[in-house]
Amino acid sequence: MTDSVPVVFVHGIRLSGAAWTTVAERVGRDRAVRAVDLPGHGARRGGVFTLPGAAAAVLDAVDEVGGRALVVGHSLGGYVGIAAAAKDPGRVAGLVVAGSTTVPSPAATAPFSVMHRVLTSRRDGGKRASERLFGAVLPAPVATAISAGGIATEVIPDVVRALRGFDVLHDLAAYPGPVWLINGGHDHLRWHERRFAAANPDARLIVVPGGGHYLPMARPVEFARLVRDAAAAVPGVRV
Repeated sequence: MTDSVPVVFVHGIRLSGAAWTTVAERVGRDRAVRAVDLPGHGARRGGVFTLPGAAAAVLDAVDEVGGRALVVGHSLGGYVGIAAAAKDPGRVAGLVVAGSTTVPSPAATAPFSVMHRVLTSRRDGGKRASERLFGAVLPAPVATAISAGGIATEVIPDVVRALRGFDVLHDLAAYPGPVWLINGGHDHLRWHERRFAAANPDARLIVVPGGGHYLPMARPVEFARLVRDAAAAVPGVRV
């Protein structure tokens, strides 16, 4: 039994819960943790991604760890975490949003559509190119876990459609709990971070110098510490 608040991790586009392996191991030393596979990703690869379905997957994971948890999302996972928190704020004790502070307009999401066309034009669907990229920028154990979890490039069009219809600032403003917006200093998706911070009166913005978009996976020890700091700031629950 513990009073430590559980943590639910939500991965980025194309990845799976396996991307959180190193962070989750460190955060889970004294609390329950879950790493979600979103629709169309990981063990749910081949399914259709929708934002309501993704938010439901997060809330199901919250129920698995006791019905109330800190939700930690990276990139796509940050947007999904915001949607889940707005849908059922009573189950989300706090929200950590990493690399997800750009309003997902058609212009902002267009590079993902281009990436999809380029990668899927390859015979292997871009698998080897994606694995080389992650191998170059991430620690070897994390890159290996990502590869083992599967890289779902084919889900990109569904995700882009879903995000373009998402009023993320509205949902962020609707959530009454504490929010941590964490960005690497070099993250290309931090364009609107001050608008995001202003949208929620209980939001705090943390910019990590030298970090890029893959901050949680590239610097897992440092990011795990930030998650533990956030978890310590919200009331615990008996699990």
